[in-house]
Amino acid sequence: MKISINDHRKIFAVQEEFNLLFPHLRLAFLSKPSKAGGTASSKIMKERSKTLGDCRVVHTKGDLTLSPSMTVADLQQSLNDNFGLSVLVYSKSGDDWVETIGNGKLSMEDQDKKQAEGVS
Repeated sequence: MKISINDHRKIFAVQEEFNLLFPHLRLAFLSKPSKAGGTASSKIMKERSKTLGDCRVVHTKGDLTLSPSMTVADLQQSLNDNFGLSVLVYSKSGDDWVETIGNGKLSMEDQDKKQAEGVS
């Protein structure tokens, strides 16, 4: 699946496309760094109506190719390197959404399946 990335795309639109492939995971965008090449803010963009341009200082456009075999680290690296975007991926644990940092070797497809089966 390809997701178009450009400054005018709304955060919610990208999140919805991501959820077509991974319905049991959540994609969160971090606020942009203060300068190009800087580290991203730890603040999550809460306003889903904001644009991708509001999340980054590097304004490259193109297509992000999502594949079921990608890990969270692969996704994060690709978005950061190619489009200057910093993201977090969350999975459901009980009633809460938790960051998927502990599952670096597990593909997003496998993580999504675990969530669909109700396994944390």
